[in-house]
Amino acid sequence: MTYKELLDNARKNLTMCKACIDCNGRACGNLIPGPGSKGTGDGATRNYEAWKEVRVNMDTLHENFEPDTSFDFFGIKMKYPVFAGPVGAVNMHYGDKYNDVEYNNILVKACADAGICAFTGDGVVPEVMVTASDAISKCGGIGVPTVKPWDEKTLEEKFKLVEASQCKVVAMDVDAAGLPFLQNMNPPAGAKSVEELAAVIKKAGRPFIVKGVMTVRGALKAKEAGAAGIIVSNHGGRVLDQCPSTAEVLPDIADAVRDHMMVLVDGGIRSGVDVFKALALGAHGVVIARPFVTAVFGGAEEGVKLYTEKIGAELIDTMKMCGAAKLSDIDREMVWI
Repeated sequence: MTYKELLDNARKNLTMCKACIDCNGRACGNLIPGPGSKGTGDGATRNYEAWKEVRVNMDTLHENFEPDTSFDFFGIKMKYPVFAGPVGAVNMHYGDKYNDVEYNNILVKACADAGICAFTGDGVVPEVMVTASDAISKCGGIGVPTVKPWDEKTLEEKFKLVEASQCKVVAMDVDAAGLPFLQNMNPPAGAKSVEELAAVIKKAGRPFIVKGVMTVRGALKAKEAGAAGIIVSNHGGRVLDQCPSTAEVLPDIADAVRDHMMVLVDGGIRSGVDVFKALALGAHGVVIARPFVTAVFGGAEEGVKLYTEKIGAELIDTMKMCGAAKLSDIDREMVWI
């Protein structure tokens, strides 16, 4: 299967998403339900376009080498510093071919087989996280269950599933506080104080990643609460209109906390060149969501492997052409803004 064939197949199975060659958010606009952004719909587009404003600096005056793209994720050895992002309600937002259960079953195993790791989603239907937990367990704990910022009672039930998954790392997408179904819960769910988050992290009992950090202040709060890592993310522009892009805020956040915690970033990252740029701006790794949905809908396990290797090959090529023999060699002097 070629990548073009993957996209052609995906278009047959997707109803809301167009499986665009460039997944830049323009065709989706403010289409929600669907893969689009909130309000004016510029969130996903701004994320995508900001990475294009960052250019890579070519330097081939160095010894020949084969780049080492290996990545240590809290003891999980990964082939590339790339994660599939958590996606929920796939049948509502993308198409009827797969529901959340089927999607996670394909994604988690396919990512583990490809040498990377998947974050799984959460939702109001309990079965979603039950089966995601089961999929991660079957892969020896290679996967990251991502829990919504529920109320305390609901979190107790969710963390039983986290424990059952045998996962090495757990995450919470605090940016999901902008989702209407959380805001309308009784008792209310959503935003967490530093003290509340610290209690959640302590209960998790394993490295905890906070997804949805967009400011230095927010990153320092996550650090204070005891988080082992953060994901610089605006939820793909889906929870707050007129947000800055993740590429715009990443450097300052990374400068503030990357020596103390793992920094991942998502939002509009589509190629191995984009992965290189993100690492140059201070991230340790990247999270990609929408293109992995296309990969699953276009080729199931084979599609995930194809997209992963496409990203990896592009990253390797960029590292060769910019003089980075290993991931830690990638620095800010290798990009131009």
